[in-house]
Amino acid sequence: MEITLERIQPNRQVTTFILMVILSQANPAPIRYSVLEETESGSFIAHLTKDLGLEIGELKARSARVVCDDDKQRLLLDRQTGDLLLREKLDREDICGSDEPCVLHFQVFLETPVQFFEGELLIQDINDHSPVFPNREMLLKIPENSQPGTVFPLKLAQDLDVGSNGLQKYTINANSHFHVLTRNHSDGKKYPDLVQDKVLDREEQSEFSLTLMALDGGSPPRSGTSMVRILIMDVNDNAPEFVHTPYEVQVLENSPLDSLILTVLARDVDAGNFGTVSYSLFQASEEIKQTFSINEVTGEIRLTKKLDFEQTKSYHVETEATDGGGLSGKGTVVIEVVDVNDNAPELTISSLISSIPENAPETVVSIFRIRDRDSGDNGKMICSIPDNLPFILKPTFKNFYTLVTDSPLDRESQAEYIITITVTDMGTPRLKTEHNITVLVSDVNDNAPAFTQTSYTLVSATDTDADANAQVTYSLLPPRPARALASLVSINPDNGHLFALTSLDYEALRAFEFHVGATDRGSPALSSQALVRVLVADANDNAPFVLYPLQNASAPCTELVPRAAEPGYLVTKVVAVDGDAGQNAWLSYQLLKATEPGLFGVWAHNGEVRTARLLSERDAPKQRLVVLVKDNGEPPLSASVTLHVLLVDGFSQPYLPAPEAEAAAAAPADPLTVYLVVALASVSSGGAASAGRCPVAEGHFPGHLVDVSGTGTLSQSYQYEVCLTGDHRTGEFKFLKPIFPNLLVQDNEREIKESPNCRNSFVFS
Repeated sequence: MEITLERIQPNRQVTTFILMVILSQANPAPIRYSVLEETESGSFIAHLTKDLGLEIGELKARSARVVCDDDKQRLLLDRQTGDLLLREKLDREDICGSDEPCVLHFQVFLETPVQFFEGELLIQDINDHSPVFPNREMLLKIPENSQPGTVFPLKLAQDLDVGSNGLQKYTINANSHFHVLTRNHSDGKKYPDLVQDKVLDREEQSEFSLTLMALDGGSPPRSGTSMVRILIMDVNDNAPEFVHTPYEVQVLENSPLDSLILTVLARDVDAGNFGTVSYSLFQASEEIKQTFSINEVTGEIRLTKKLDFEQTKSYHVETEATDGGGLSGKGTVVIEVVDVNDNAPELTISSLISSIPENAPETVVSIFRIRDRDSGDNGKMICSIPDNLPFILKPTFKNFYTLVTDSPLDRESQAEYIITITVTDMGTPRLKTEHNITVLVSDVNDNAPAFTQTSYTLVSATDTDADANAQVTYSLLPPRPARALASLVSINPDNGHLFALTSLDYEALRAFEFHVGATDRGSPALSSQALVRVLVADANDNAPFVLYPLQNASAPCTELVPRAAEPGYLVTKVVAVDGDAGQNAWLSYQLLKATEPGLFGVWAHNGEVRTARLLSERDAPKQRLVVLVKDNGEPPLSASVTLHVLLVDGFSQPYLPAPEAEAAAAAPADPLTVYLVVALASVSSGGAASAGRCPVAEGHFPGHLVDVSGTGTLSQSYQYEVCLTGDHRTGEFKFLKPIFPNLLVQDNEREIKESPNCRNSFVFS
């Protein structure tokens, strides 16, 4: 089949304006082509590259596509060659019905950058339909007194073709009584009228059978026929007449079925059967027969099929009133369908980008079109998106919109957006359509690994980027100043787990620190570092050590208690320390054994030994007490100390040492040693007095005896400075103050050194 190509617009120059995402406008004059209906699919229509004034290959490079207004892809664009082709055969009658001209509107739009061209394809009719009468036979009753020249309307034929291919005229077979006239109606249709040529005589001939033919103007012409059967009736000289014609009525498109549209009325002045009127639809099309019905007795016209304003806006219904004598009158009913807001807006996505790189400049996310099939305010639309999103909507061409980013996105702040596009019409009630678009923000390596704190006991770094940009590798950085770090710890480069390479002794090395680096695998790679501080956890590997009274003296320490002492009298205080830390160094005291149970008691938390009751003459003068000192470790470690208590009548009573102590008394004790013990005891006891004489073993204390650092019994690390006043031979001393060391202890060395604060002083650290 031959394809006719026609440029209705004489100027082939196409003016274009490029949309840089902000706003675009189509050509003021659309490009126009024409094609015969029923042309084979794949047929060539036009070469768009040339007609649009574009360069060769530009359609493909700019992702061009063709969209038809009726949402059916009837056209095909070969972006490689720039040819516009038919995707399918076009049936003009299916697309446009009886409308003429039949124009298929389409748009050509290019995505990058966005640009629109409007086009029209004129679909030319071919003579592919014959005229068809609604009935194979028509019955016409004519009174015998009908005069020559009387006109009798006949039922028309319908031809789906238009123009010259449509119905053109009617003919009837040759006879002496009738001929046919073709009458043009205001609606464009052609009606056949039967014209009487001579007087009728029922007695001579009571019936005629004529063949009515409808011819179109095609080449060759097509035709259709119907038999006209004419009965000659007795005289009935008054035909029915409608009271009103035409009738006009408006009906809402959402009217329910069987709704009463209106009631027609015709009167006949004849009497009897000749005055009885019946109603019917005259020359009704199949659509009108399916949509309306008329009661032949009452003339009520009712709705039998749902109305749709968007499909048919008005109906012209011809009615006929016939009396009992066969005479009839014609009337017209014009039914206007009133639009209601029964169509929600529609949204069609033409282009969509589902993933956008973060930090990208203004980017087109989607191009879409909205449409509402209603009319008036019911068809006016408002398109919007939520205000709290970094996106904006921009109108582009007709009902096309472009969704673009309003500012660069940050994947680390939000990696996904669900954008709800809302289209609302202005009808009553308002109808709306919502469509969700999901936009993923792809990662760009714009963040270095970040440690979540400045120092660590365990290492973990996070990178807010994604994929390879967030894969972190860990490493130990060279220490400053240099030290043997590699012999202490190692690090897993994949997960940052730290491993000790040797056993750690809390008492020898309590803490150390180093730097760890974290580097991602982005390009370029980004890195960060953090300080790691390793604290060695204490284990309960040191038992309590009793500072007072010393158990290694050559003679036991004896405490003096007057027999007149009240209950709660402070006898002495057991002082102990523990080289561990935390709960491993929490000490408690309890009386393990006593010469007379119930006479003395020991306070559990401070080691104070006090009388529990009044003393009596019956109590033995010499009392022996065993006190247990226990730490709070798991399992607990303990030590015990033996106390010797002498009950005396008064402190003025001479005290005679026991025979076993005389030898020890002959050896003078080092006054400094005694004062050191008393000083340490007085720190814990708060200055509790002890009235006894306690011989002390000669020689210096072992280094660990004077360690009262924060890892032991006391809450912080202290150095105690004890100064002798005057001649040290007098045995007098003065306790000065604790000296606070650094909180981070690197080793457990202890020493006694001479202090510059006073003469003959010693510092224990």
